[in-house]
Amino acid sequence: MRQSFHELVIPTRGRGLIEFTSSVEKWIAENKFRDGLLTLHLKHTSASLLIQENADPDVRRDLDTFFARLVHDGDPIFVHTAEGDDDMAAHIRTALTAVNLSIPLHGGELALGTWQGIYLWEHRTHPHSRRIALHFIGE
Repeated sequence: MRQSFHELVIPTRGRGLIEFTSSVEKWIAENKFRDGLLTLHLKHTSASLLIQENADPDVRRDLDTFFARLVHDGDPIFVHTAEGDDDMAAHIRTALTAVNLSIPLHGGELALGTWQGIYLWEHRTHPHSRRIALHFIGE
């Protein structure tokens, strides 16, 4: 049984989805992991992780559009606005999604579907540098 930890740093340009599947696959290949479980943990409260379609960019646009309708920046009900109008809205978007993912690894490959990719979803409107902890356990 092997265990390994790694941290990725993903720069963002502001709100939107950033696919980083290839960075994860590169780490897996470099370490020659074969079978086990990969856990990803985002170390932030105003962004999230998700597995989503990676073929049609309209999916990412529609997700952003839907969340903009669901949680409005600058909504007057928000008290927490220390970092701007998007501050509390970003925290709510994170609460509605996830900061952890678990993905099986089989034969050195992530067990993702044909059109699935791993994404960081930045919920803030300004650029940030996001840290993601990766933990592999297996063979």
